[in-house]
Amino acid sequence: MIRKIITIDEEKCTGCGLCASACHEGAIGIVNGKARLLREDYCDGMGDCLPACPAGAITFEEREAPAYNEAAVMAAKRAKEDTLPCGCPGTECRTVTPAAPAADIEVPSQLRNFPVQIKLVPVNAPYFDGADLLIAADCTAYAYGGFHSRFMQGRVTLIGCPKLDGVDYTEKLAQITALHDIKSVTLTRMTVPCCGGLSRAVKTALEQSGKDIPLRVAVISHDGQITA
Repeated sequence: MIRKIITIDEEKCTGCGLCASACHEGAIGIVNGKARLLREDYCDGMGDCLPACPAGAITFEEREAPAYNEAAVMAAKRAKEDTLPCGCPGTECRTVTPAAPAADIEVPSQLRNFPVQIKLVPVNAPYFDGADLLIAADCTAYAYGGFHSRFMQGRVTLIGCPKLDGVDYTEKLAQITALHDIKSVTLTRMTVPCCGGLSRAVKTALEQSGKDIPLRVAVISHDGQITA
């Protein structure tokens, strides 16, 4: 059928990922640092993604496309929700008693870049040049109280969770390390086994880059202790 549907200009796209976040149907994803319409039948043609794009890379066009499949969109959303509690130790519910703060002070942010999600960051971002890189399992920033000062200070930060994102970060991280003069990589991960996917991706990416980049790994427990 002929209908209104979005089109994405990859030349203009910066890979910020704001369009993917704005698309409630899940029709848009980031592939190799660029936004892409993954499922034409998931695009409802309403254009929530258009105003979210700061680069003006998304427009409408009238062309042959499959009809919007609302039933498939809703089924995909339900399937995603149903598969998250998978029995992995990383999804085990527990209560953590936080340590008392040393002082009631405002801690300044050490964030030096945005976006920070591995899925969203463009591989050609200029802040990677000459950077000390922090690759963090996203739970680590919440588990370790001094995360900004201990790990983020002076580093470019990337975060991710391969279990939730459902992707292998290896290729993208290898591109980043190959394209840029990365001085060092620090990896923070939780003690749970599912964080092993992030560790494997980082180590494999460094091997594929063909560069001798120092790697430091910090393993953090649920109660905020650095165990390794």
